[in-house]
Amino acid sequence: MSRAIQSKRINSSWDAIVVGSGACGGVAALTLAEGGARVLLIDAGPDLTPQAALGSEPANSMRRLAGLSSGSHRLQAQHPGYWKANPRLYADERLHPYSHPPDRPFLWTRGLQVGGRSLTWGGITLRLSDEDFAGIEAPDGVTAWPIGAADLEGDYAALERMLRVHGRRDGLPQLPDGDTQEPLPLTAAEQRFAAALRDQLALQVIPSRGFGPHQPERDGPWPRSSSRGSTLPQAMATGRVQMLSGLLLEQLVLENGSERAKGAVVVDQANGNRRTIGADLVVLCASTIQTLAILLRSREQGLKDPSERLGTRLMDHVSTSQFFCMSEPSESPQPPLTGAGSFFLPFGRHLEGANFHGGYGLWGGIGRFDPPALLRRRPGTVTGFLIGHGEVIPQASNRVSLSGAVDRWGVAVPHIDCSWSANETDMVAHMQSQMQRCIKAAGGEALPLKDLFRLPLIEPLLQGAVALSDGASPPGYYIHEVGGAAMGADPSLGVVDPFNRLWAAPNVLVVDGACWPTSAWQSPTLTMMAISRRACLQALRGRDG
Repeated sequence: MSRAIQSKRINSSWDAIVVGSGACGGVAALTLAEGGARVLLIDAGPDLTPQAALGSEPANSMRRLAGLSSGSHRLQAQHPGYWKANPRLYADERLHPYSHPPDRPFLWTRGLQVGGRSLTWGGITLRLSDEDFAGIEAPDGVTAWPIGAADLEGDYAALERMLRVHGRRDGLPQLPDGDTQEPLPLTAAEQRFAAALRDQLALQVIPSRGFGPHQPERDGPWPRSSSRGSTLPQAMATGRVQMLSGLLLEQLVLENGSERAKGAVVVDQANGNRRTIGADLVVLCASTIQTLAILLRSREQGLKDPSERLGTRLMDHVSTSQFFCMSEPSESPQPPLTGAGSFFLPFGRHLEGANFHGGYGLWGGIGRFDPPALLRRRPGTVTGFLIGHGEVIPQASNRVSLSGAVDRWGVAVPHIDCSWSANETDMVAHMQSQMQRCIKAAGGEALPLKDLFRLPLIEPLLQGAVALSDGASPPGYYIHEVGGAAMGADPSLGVVDPFNRLWAAPNVLVVDGACWPTSAWQSPTLTMMAISRRACLQALRGRDG
């Protein structure tokens, strides 16, 4: 007998269940509620207060040390974001396990709380271009999206206006302009860097696009880049959304003999009790790998997979980084590093000497994160960084499956097998050469972080960290994982249709990164949000009809 039959049932049936309350979940709940639907929004984590979620120093630093020593954040601590956010926003790896082959690490960062990973998101908002939607050559042919930039134009623009993101209109074919506020200014060092690259290398540096720093007096206690500071309060204000926190969605409940879901089984994270919740529509935006795990567990309960592609072609952006210093004639105030407070070299696929498929961009910042003078090893300089965002080829061998192991409540946990191909290795070598070329042109000196800063407490903890190696950081490191339940023009080519409906159960929408056929090179969150809005608007039109 399945757990869905054994579990306690909730009699209420909702118009829609939205799974996950992060960037996509907030947009989905708001869109559906504004369209008149009764929405149950569920999240696996707790509903934290702003103070509990954001924390403060030195308490956050003490929590980091505790997280490392206990093993609860052994893998996630290898990402730089862990060292600036409250560690409470990172899942306990002991309570929420996963596996990967020993020789193919995957660094999976999870935010199990209301607001999800939007609370640790860097806030970069880049659109995809028609070049990106056209796809990329893969071992089993060119992988193209069944939609184009025009299909998301209205959704992109509506979100950019609502979120008041910053950015310049640069007129680039590989990076469409957005409906944005004025860009944030570059630092003096960034302006010198941009001028040197323009004059010596004919390369264009643009201000990044996205959110500025959190200003509590203007934005309230939650950062506007998070769903908690934007879409969630608007959704709750409609009066048509109910939030249930601390519930992990285990699997879909399918109608016997029908290609339709009638609800879902959820597990109470406080005690392991299971409940079945009914709904006319289920919207999965739990984050890519969590959504894939839900679908894989549902397949074991009878969900069909006509494409036989579910769980395959997992991707993350391939990445490498380089720190450097530049001479600074005078000490100047350092503005914070944010999504809009930074810069891009937005190459896309417009690269000279590329011996690989796909494209990349370089994200950077200079003079935004130096520690106090006592901790600097290079007085009279200012520190910068460049990080590559690289597109990857969707490979059938890069996949998520169920490991056979279960968590403390008996929920089957994912096994992630993902590695870089020669194409990504070649791209990283090109990135590294490009970074060195740019830094040299600007008169900078490329150095490891340990040669720039004295970090006595952190250095011993990060010795041997795979993410700090000279080559490409392992998959998962960039926290841009996508794929596994890709859109396809027909059931043989994808798991979901062009409006994100499961081919095998059209009243289930997959709107997070799992639905991506390719990774493109841009930061994916804005596009995920636009896809969520488009899919939910279409679902409302179907409901009205």
